[in-house]
Amino acid sequence: MLTPLTALPPLSLYIHIPWCVRKCPYCDFNSHQAKSGLDENAYIDALLADLQYELPYFWGRAVETIFIGGGTPSLFQAASIDKLLCGVRALTRLHPDAEITLEANPGTFEKDKFQGFKDAGITRLSIGVQSFDDQALKALGRIHNHTEALNAIDTALALFSKVNVDIMYALPNQTVQSALHDVNTAINTGASHISAYHLTMEPNTAFGHAPPAGLPEDETAIDIEEAVHQTLNHAGFIHYETSAFARSGHQCRHNLNYWQFGDYIGIGAGAHGKISSHAGIERTVRKRSPADYLAAMHSQPDSAVTRQKIASKDLAFEFMLNALRLTDGVPTSFLQERTGLQIANIAQALDSAQQVGLLDSDPRYLKPTPQGRRFLNDLLHYFL
Repeated sequence: MLTPLTALPPLSLYIHIPWCVRKCPYCDFNSHQAKSGLDENAYIDALLADLQYELPYFWGRAVETIFIGGGTPSLFQAASIDKLLCGVRALTRLHPDAEITLEANPGTFEKDKFQGFKDAGITRLSIGVQSFDDQALKALGRIHNHTEALNAIDTALALFSKVNVDIMYALPNQTVQSALHDVNTAINTGASHISAYHLTMEPNTAFGHAPPAGLPEDETAIDIEEAVHQTLNHAGFIHYETSAFARSGHQCRHNLNYWQFGDYIGIGAGAHGKISSHAGIERTVRKRSPADYLAAMHSQPDSAVTRQKIASKDLAFEFMLNALRLTDGVPTSFLQERTGLQIANIAQALDSAQQVGLLDSDPRYLKPTPQGRRFLNDLLHYFL
């Protein structure tokens, strides 16, 4: 049985910019190769029209974090990002201490542009490096080399107090030693946050249709993952989420809000959102095609948005799908506070997961055990 939400969770804003210089063969995000004549102003205008259309659904609530993702948002000029954030400030109650993240790629790196992003209000930069090995970068279809990656990180660190570096492992022809070279290089840059992802062959990607040669066997991939995680832990990085490692105090606040089942407005082509109210919790999604999205925002914004209430029977799974990604889980009280579900609703599933050693038995927290983190899909199955 559901109880009405007595308070609304923290609110974030996700902004999607869907263009890249070139589509990477492993990427299943809504991204498209940018063509000459890309009209940045028209897209910024559409984003702000989208945000204005969404206002009634979060009116009066403070926005605590912003994440500008893609695609490659750093493809846009700093003046465009400045126009976007000025519009966001005019339309919303942006928290004075808001964390504002921009995704950037070394292939679109320019020192003056990074300075312009900071001047526009960006407080955190996330750099998609993936590898510091030129052969691996070529295999991944990246447009930068290791020198450009290091230069971009150095410049970012001189400007921003919080910098994330994305790396991938289990790459074609990768060994434990070459994976450790990548992770140690990332650590030695001085970045305070490192996201480490296992390369996966996603459906509807070039790699999904034709996997590259030389992918590590399963046992080797496990050895690589364990070595990468241990190296980051020994270097003082906290493994706080499935793929995220940070020095103390440098966790990504925006992503933490996702995993803690907070709310987020999602604007831009293909963007997803989650908005709670006393009447329930809705998921939103925008039209995926940039052309369709732009056309809708120009004439009829409501036609670009699909809204669907999360069914009561799905709430426990959706909550756990997020919360159990966190190493420390979430306070048990969050279940009722952020879904309206009583703990009794999932008591049997909790007991079963604890019996097999996948869920911690501390009643104060919904927290995976080390075994539960390793076999997360098995753990989540109990809440389906």
